Amino acid sequence: MNHIIDILDNAPLASLSEVELQAIRAHAANCIDCARAFEAAQLTAMLLKERTSEAAESALNASPFFQTRVLAAWREQRSTGGAWSLRRLWNTTGALVASMAATTAMLAVFAFAAPSETTNQVQAAAVPYSAESIVFDQEQDDHQLTNDQVIGAVYDADEDK
Repeated sequence: MNHIIDILDNAPLASLSEVELQAIRAHAANCIDCARAFEAAQLTAMLLKERTSEAAESALNASPFFQTRVLAAWREQRSTGGAWSLRRLWNTTGALVASMAATTAMLAVFAFAAPSETTNQVQAAAVPYSAESIVFDQEQDDHQLTNDQVIGAVYDADEDK
């Protein structure tokens, strides 16, 4: 009994194969509960078919201006959608854009307003050892110029010209 009801519950009656329908009919001839379930499934399929055909007929028999009104409303909605989409975009991303602009402005101020001599002095104070002293394991003599100091002096002299 559960087998027939399971078949009817799991698939629409119209999608059942002829073999399944014959098995259901043969079983329903001997089982009253399955016969009722099969009749209910047939009635449901018939009602659904009638209802869909009525819906299709009513859609075809709509007033002649129905399509015109629907298309006009759709066009109006699309024409006003552009401004609203930009507003929604700004509402969504406005805070992010503002914070990115503020960060960019602060970085520009730090990059252009900080004097280059101060940054060179800070770098020299932060790194007391030259590359030669580390590579060749030599002691740094305060009176001896390093390559960095020589290159810096040469290029700073060129920038002043």
